[in-house]
Amino acid sequence: MVKETLYYDVLGVKPSASAEELKKAYRKLALKYHPDKNPNEGEKFKQISQAYEILSDQRKRDLYDKGKNVVHQLSISLEDLYNGATRKLALQKNVICDKCEGRGGRKGAIECCPNCRGTGMQIRIHQIGPGMVQQIQSVCMECQGHGERISPKDRCKSCTGRKIVREKKILEVHIDKGMKDGQKITFHGEGDQEPGLEPGDIIIVLDQKDHPTLTRQGEDLVMCMDIQLVEALCGFQKPITTLDNRTIIITSHPGQTVKHGDIKCVLNEGMPIYRRPYEKGRLIIEFKVNFPGSGFFSSDKLYLLEKLLPARQAVEETEEMEQVDLMDFDPAQDRRHCYNGEAYEDDEHHPGGGVQCQTS
Repeated sequence: MVKETLYYDVLGVKPSASAEELKKAYRKLALKYHPDKNPNEGEKFKQISQAYEILSDQRKRDLYDKGKNVVHQLSISLEDLYNGATRKLALQKNVICDKCEGRGGRKGAIECCPNCRGTGMQIRIHQIGPGMVQQIQSVCMECQGHGERISPKDRCKSCTGRKIVREKKILEVHIDKGMKDGQKITFHGEGDQEPGLEPGDIIIVLDQKDHPTLTRQGEDLVMCMDIQLVEALCGFQKPITTLDNRTIIITSHPGQTVKHGDIKCVLNEGMPIYRRPYEKGRLIIEFKVNFPGSGFFSSDKLYLLEKLLPARQAVEETEEMEQVDLMDFDPAQDRRHCYNGEAYEDDEHHPGGGVQCQTS
């Protein structure tokens, strides 16, 4: 069954009819009720044409057929996606009243709506000009589109004639290892119920919360690691707690230099691959080398350190060369000039010129 069957009823076919069966039924009815043959059946011909127009277009037919889906967002952690988890979701939904079995009242108390003759729809003719009319189709207000009505005294006490009641539903949502942010989990047919109609689906959308140290990129996990200069040059060992509470030791052996901004990886320590949980991506680590501050060593100790490090390139100075010192860059001094180490707003007060240190 589908949500609405009026157009199928007009064409005299089942909701499961194929495109060829729809076409055959339309041609037969269109030939029978065409205004040239039956001038008094113009309204019937219009209904047939409208029904076929909707049902012959697959996209329009899908929209016409589908029950209303209910979408819920479920907040989860990166650990849940790594290890897998089960979450319980409580929600309210419409279910068919079991007291009256979805009739809305006692047996035999239901009568066809005289206003719409059981179709659930009203068709009004609106004149928009001389000899020009517009056909407007709307839901019957008398029966709210149900095509039937029940006397107040015969209505079901449980659902008050609505045929449905609200009920609490607990869904168990199973999150498999390796699922992703935004992935959908569908519970087919668990949407709101209504007599004679196919219920829609409940769709759970996973919403991953940010992790304090790890970022997911596909099947890989990415993190940043701070190390000291001595560790970058002489090696190090760093413990890391994984998302499944193991401890792994990231090791850089002596002689393996790690530069600032280097990116390295550990194989098989990333995210489990969805539906292949024993396979994992990579743990990708970007290194940030923290250098010591100025004056951390005395001159004699710096001399000893220089002897241990690779030799630097010597520069032969000549009389034509001029030695300058580096200064900390201050963005607030943008578009200012330096003269003999002092800052001035412009060159008008010191026409003699000098070394210009303008930045752009």
